[in-house]
Amino acid sequence: MDVAASPVALISVPYSSARRDYGMGRGPTALLEEHGLAERLSSDGFDVAVDTVEIPDSLVPEIARTFELNRRLASSVRYARAEGAFPIVLSGNCNCSWGATAGAFADEDPAVLWLDAHADFDVPDDNRSGFLDAMALSTLTGRCWQSLAASIPDFRPVPERNVLMSGVRDLDDHQRERLEQSEISVSWGAGDPVLEAFDPESSRLYLHVDLDSLDPSVGQANEFPAPDGLSLGRVLSLQREVVEGFEPVCGAVTAYNPAFDDDGRMARAATEIVLGLARIGTGAEA
Repeated sequence: MDVAASPVALISVPYSSARRDYGMGRGPTALLEEHGLAERLSSDGFDVAVDTVEIPDSLVPEIARTFELNRRLASSVRYARAEGAFPIVLSGNCNCSWGATAGAFADEDPAVLWLDAHADFDVPDDNRSGFLDAMALSTLTGRCWQSLAASIPDFRPVPERNVLMSGVRDLDDHQRERLEQSEISVSWGAGDPVLEAFDPESSRLYLHVDLDSLDPSVGQANEFPAPDGLSLGRVLSLQREVVEGFEPVCGAVTAYNPAFDDDGRMARAATEIVLGLARIGTGAEA
């Protein structure tokens, strides 16, 4: 297949905790401007468009800013899909999943493959960090922030049984207990998720890659490294395997903080992961 027949939209959300170019929010811009991500995809034959989601600096507070980012992200993803492009979101935080799924799956519940070192499954009553992104998956599945999530056009809570997690390992006891009591399928640490046993209601897939799901031996993604993570080879093979049973509709690569990547190894790994997403999303993967 000619990969240029199905364009790729790289949608940058250069924010962390709703602050522009702060911490992990520097990651999308670094990948695009310092590491030539779009040019790399173009050199592989993809027709690449780049879009950046922004919000006014005057908008406060953080929670309001985060949900407004997701409203605008949903619009960008929806537009990319309407143009026939496969959207790949580059974001500082995992809460981009709210806007990404709203824009890509307006009328159905997607299947979700979520790669992360952390559960992102806190709710306000048990969260101890004050980090809104620690509630990314719990919000996506409708456990919290329901009213604000509903303000994202076409947002639909994803049924927990439609989620398969891989690489998760850095959890407090209450976080592990909450995840174990949920309907989410979990492959702990570097263990292999059994895709054949994952049986969500939908075959259309959102593939979410938090770069700290990778083992630190691959490179350091951010300030939250955890041992016993996934190898780069395993992440790339998972991308290839999902197309046997699922139709990728949208992808996201998150949580890259270039301040912790002095040797550029994680940027190179992220580039390979984005390339893998582009190949499976356009049907170019053999």
